[in-house]
Amino acid sequence: MIEVTVPLQEGREYPVLVGPDARKELESYLPEEAQRVAIITQQNIGVDLQLETTNEIFLISDGEEAKNLNTIESLCSSFSRWGLTRGDCIVSLGGGVVTDVAGFAAASYHRGVPVIHIPTSLLGQIDASIGGKTGVNLPEGKNLVGAFWQPTAVLCDTSTLETLPEREMMSGYGEMAKYHFLGSGDLEGLELDEKIAKCIEIKAQVVASDEREAGIRAVLNYGHTLGHALETVEQYDLRHGEAIAIGLIFAAELAYKLGRIDKNRVEEHRSVVSHYGLSCNLPKGIEPDAIIEVMKRDKKAIDGLTFVLDGPSGVEVVAGIETSIVKEILNHMDQN
Repeated sequence: MIEVTVPLQEGREYPVLVGPDARKELESYLPEEAQRVAIITQQNIGVDLQLETTNEIFLISDGEEAKNLNTIESLCSSFSRWGLTRGDCIVSLGGGVVTDVAGFAAASYHRGVPVIHIPTSLLGQIDASIGGKTGVNLPEGKNLVGAFWQPTAVLCDTSTLETLPEREMMSGYGEMAKYHFLGSGDLEGLELDEKIAKCIEIKAQVVASDEREAGIRAVLNYGHTLGHALETVEQYDLRHGEAIAIGLIFAAELAYKLGRIDKNRVEEHRSVVSHYGLSCNLPKGIEPDAIIEVMKRDKKAIDGLTFVLDGPSGVEVVAGIETSIVKEILNHMDQN
C-alpha cells in the first residue's frame, strides 16, 4: 500500500490509500461517532463492501445523466427518511460521477456530513476523488453547481481497475497525461500504483496551496476548457479523458500560436497523448462557433475566453484570448 497525505489549510489533512484491496480498510477510516453509513453507488459498479457498521445502499443512475440537481434532492430525501445524521458518514463507491454526486450530497445534507471516497475508476482515483471539488451539471454546462467539501479519507483500490472496460481506462489515461505537464516528470516507467500515487501527490500539492481554487489550483484544469465544451456539445460521443486529451493538444497549439512555447513542446504533448493510445485530433464535424460559445461559459472565464496554457513559467491561467485566434486553431486542427 502507498499512503499519500493531502494537506489542507489550518493544519487539516486527510489520507489517500493506494493499492490492491484498499477498500477493505474502510471500517478503520470511518469517523468514531458514525452509527450509519450511506453508500452511494451505481448498479453496474460490481464492487462490494463488507461493513459491520449499519449501512444502506443508495443507487443513482448510470452515466453523466446522474449528475444533476434532481439526483441530489432524491438522495437527501432518502437520507432523511433513513435517519442519517450529521454524525454519520457517506461513502461513495464508483467512478467520477459517483464521487462528484456523493461529495455534493454530503456537503449539502445537514450542511455537511463526513464523506469517504472509494473511487473504482482510474479517472476517479487520480482526479475526481481528490481535492474536495464536488458538483453536478446544468443543461448549460458541466459542474456549474457544486461545493468544496473535503473527504475524510480516499481509498484507491487498484484491484477494482482489473475489470474496468478498456475505454474507461483510456478515459483515466487522458487525465493522467495532463500530469506530465504539471511536474510529474516521466510516468511511463512506473507501475500503475506508483503512477496513481504520483498524480495524487501533484494534485495534493496544488490543493494545499489553493484549496478553493482562488488561483493556482486552476492549473489542474489543463486541457479542460475545450474538453468540457466537447463533452457539453454531446454529439461527439467522447468520454471525459478522451475529451481532455484533445484539449491538451488544443491548448498546446494555442500556446504555440501565442508564442508561449515552441514546436518541440507541442510535439511533446502529441507524444504523451499518443503514448496512452488517445487521439490528438478533434472529432469530425466540429462546429467552432458552438464550441466557443460553451467555452465562454467555463468557470475559469474572467475576461473573455480563458484557458490554462503552457509557457516559459510553466502551466498557468491566461485570460482575454481573442475569439478569432481560438477559432483559427479549431479550424486548423486535424479531425478524425
